[in-house]
Amino acid sequence: MKSPDNLVMRIGAWRVDPTLDEISKDGTSVKLEPRTMQLLVCLAEHAGQVLSVEQLLDQVWKGVVVTPNSLYHAVAELRRVLGDDPKEPSYIANVLRRGYRLVAPVAPWVDTPDVLAADSPASSLTATKTPPPAATTRPPLRALGIALIVALVVMLVLSYFVADRLWLSKRNRSVEYTRTAANGVPKDKSIAVLPFVDMSERKDQQYFADGMAEEVIDLLTKIPGIRVIGRTSSFQFKGQNEDVRMIGTKLGAAYVLEGSVRRSVDRLRVTAQVIGTDDGSHLWSGSYNEDAGDVLQIQDRIAVGLVRAMQVSVGVDLPSRPILKSTAGYDLYQRGRHALDRFDKVGFESAAGFFQQAIELDPTSIRAAEGLAAAHTYLAEGGGGGGGGFVSAQEGFERARMSVDRVLMLDPRSGVGHGILAYIHLVYDWDSPAAVQEIQQALTFSPRDPLIIQDAADIYLAQGRLDEAERLYNEVLALDPLYAGLHWGLGTINYQTGKFPQAETEARRILEISPTYNGGHYFLGQILLAEGKFEAALAEIQKDTPAGGLYAGLAIANHALKRNAKSDAALAQATRSYATNWPCGVAAIHAYRGEFDQAFAWLDQAYRRKDSSLVYIKVDPYLSLLGTDSRYKVLLRKLNLPE
Repeated sequence: MKSPDNLVMRIGAWRVDPTLDEISKDGTSVKLEPRTMQLLVCLAEHAGQVLSVEQLLDQVWKGVVVTPNSLYHAVAELRRVLGDDPKEPSYIANVLRRGYRLVAPVAPWVDTPDVLAADSPASSLTATKTPPPAATTRPPLRALGIALIVALVVMLVLSYFVADRLWLSKRNRSVEYTRTAANGVPKDKSIAVLPFVDMSERKDQQYFADGMAEEVIDLLTKIPGIRVIGRTSSFQFKGQNEDVRMIGTKLGAAYVLEGSVRRSVDRLRVTAQVIGTDDGSHLWSGSYNEDAGDVLQIQDRIAVGLVRAMQVSVGVDLPSRPILKSTAGYDLYQRGRHALDRFDKVGFESAAGFFQQAIELDPTSIRAAEGLAAAHTYLAEGGGGGGGGFVSAQEGFERARMSVDRVLMLDPRSGVGHGILAYIHLVYDWDSPAAVQEIQQALTFSPRDPLIIQDAADIYLAQGRLDEAERLYNEVLALDPLYAGLHWGLGTINYQTGKFPQAETEARRILEISPTYNGGHYFLGQILLAEGKFEAALAEIQKDTPAGGLYAGLAIANHALKRNAKSDAALAQATRSYATNWPCGVAAIHAYRGEFDQAFAWLDQAYRRKDSSLVYIKVDPYLSLLGTDSRYKVLLRKLNLPE
């Protein structure tokens, strides 16, 4: 049915009054947000028909820039209020890959005879005995006052944002900015930038949409006055339709920025909006339809609009940005960043290829050079965990060093460049003092980058400076609460200080965040062994992969259980599998079994092969058992680690 907005309707068992944004049933009335009511009316006007997501966005959010998440949130709210079950809907049905359909009957509302009598001329003389419901009439002066207040708020907001052409809908403005005006500036200037949605026709631009969000995160971290949730945590919600209030709770963020990207051959349309996580209100939105080569300018304008909307006192001056000299090169760079997300050998190799091609098209691209250095570093260390590198340390780290040299030649103030160089000094050059000096440079230039702060924590952990490492891990945790790797560092510190229950909690948190975390089950097994839970440790270790330390864990756990034959068999398998890229893993088995001569022989192999895990000998649960042997201090000196 086609209904004007002011027609009172019956939808299912509910009385729906769009004029008042109110629905009622059985004597109970519920107020809806204006946009939620508009959605319900739109569905009612097309009752029985399937409306696509884009149709609903165009009709309900006309003139307002939003992403599909806004629709998902509104539908979820309608279902909650109507008491509708998404699995067996009686009001709103979800038609897979097509959209939504109102399945409840819709008809004009017909009042009961008593109500009609109260409104008839004959009953007008006794109106004082039967007053009309308060919700159905509004005193003229009060209505005028409210209208003036709303108009005043709208005018104030327009005057604030007109310079950027950041338009919100008229009704949303009156609600959203009344809250801001009442509370003053937002108290907690923390924000999570969610992955942008690919709205391109062929759905083949997700890598570019991810890159857009990552660039905005990077830009915002350079602006004092805003706490930006790290990319690792924000991207945990990729492809999910979770309510923004729940996201805010999980990430500790007062606001979320969500957006969409629609990209054609030579045009780029980007939309973005900031939503409060306490009540779902909109703080700011922007829409940009530009030439595809203007991508950096679009990112800057999003950041400017966001900073102004959050009323950050330092203003909106942004760091200088490089000129985009090659659109094709920038596209290759974004593909490389997307490939890194696979966090496996294929992804690292693919990323290195994309970054190299980007550099060939634009030799001045700092970001591509930084990405190439990171890809080669990951290839050299295997992405973390227990199984060693995907290439030899010499090949991976020397290529990484060449890329870092290019980065620092192009930009001596690159925090990423100094951070990667610090890591190379630590795990490849065996020069922890140089690593400390370099990471301090990185923190000077990028003091709020979670990855650089974590690198600093890792360096201090390797040196045995546990208090400083713990402080930095917790600092990163406040910025990136769903970053699993941080809990490895905190768990290691708790293990070394004898706090095994706390260490176990951290290890389980790793697997809760990332069930496939490389070496996660092996790490938990180590802690369970220290707690004397041998069978539980074995069961946990068996869940890991060879690359995560499976064979080393089996050899150690079976030795603890006095199953010597099984321990020997696992040791033989570990020796075959880890001899080249993870000799420290074989050394750890011998150290736990009390076979110190064999352990030091394998540590000598690790030193000569540049096994990057050797630098953590002071905090490794098994290698630290060798501390009573004089050869241990000799090795620490060779590694330039404090004794």
